[in-house]
Amino acid sequence: MLLSRFDIYRKVPKDLTQPTYTGAIISICCCLFILFLFLSELTGFITTEVVNELYVDDPDKDSGGKIDVSLNISLPNLHCELVGLDIQDEMGRHEVGHIDNSMKIPLNNGAGCRFEGQFSINKVPGNFHVSTHSATAQPQNPDMTHVIHKLSFGDTLQVQNVHGAFNALGGADRLTSNPLASHDYILKIVPTVYEDKSGKQWYSYQYTVANKEYVAYSHTGRIIPAIWFRYDLSPITVKYTERRQPLYRFITTICAIIGGTFTVAGILDSCIFTASEAWKKIQLGKMH
Repeated sequence: MLLSRFDIYRKVPKDLTQPTYTGAIISICCCLFILFLFLSELTGFITTEVVNELYVDDPDKDSGGKIDVSLNISLPNLHCELVGLDIQDEMGRHEVGHIDNSMKIPLNNGAGCRFEGQFSINKVPGNFHVSTHSATAQPQNPDMTHVIHKLSFGDTLQVQNVHGAFNALGGADRLTSNPLASHDYILKIVPTVYEDKSGKQWYSYQYTVANKEYVAYSHTGRIIPAIWFRYDLSPITVKYTERRQPLYRFITTICAIIGGTFTVAGILDSCIFTASEAWKKIQLGKMH
């Protein structure tokens, strides 16, 4: 009848209702394949992906044009009363002997010093340096050999899946350098934003570094070494964003995996069954 052509609930063909060894093998392989793809998609769904992008902007406009700096450095051959931090920049700031939020820890029975400081710098090119410039009496031969434990800018990111140069100078060892040499560290600071799944943002800074070592003389001919950190800011901001695959996409993918696998398996099984039946008929024809 003409009306029967519109039946979408067609009767199941015989080759799909008759169990065969080939069909059983294909079904088992099909189920294992679906299970493997399902577990792979589930792992991707529950895993947080971190994507990054670059743009030109100042990400932390609420900072008042300031960047927080954390410095931790050891000078094993220089007394603490001689160690000081000086800060300069192109906005006219010139601070000698910065002491706010800083601490000096004696090393080697007072012969050395560990300087730990938290301070802020303006978002303009400038420098800060560890020197003896703020000492009341300048030593004859100040020894500037040192180890940098930490130099970081902005917030500290406590994330495992972002590997950046947030503490590029951490572990820098200059203990075997010329004791009277000055050290120049040229820093290119890159603003970095990290946004988690809830939308909370952290503002940090990565940096690249180049360094040189030289002996500097004052106008009187004396050697006055220092450890210079000269910085400039990059206009490019790096943003890391946590993302998770949407639930609808996960469900759509699972449905596509199940439907596609069963469809292909059904076509394969049908072809094998049809070929097997045709072969049997050919063999029966030869016997007659």
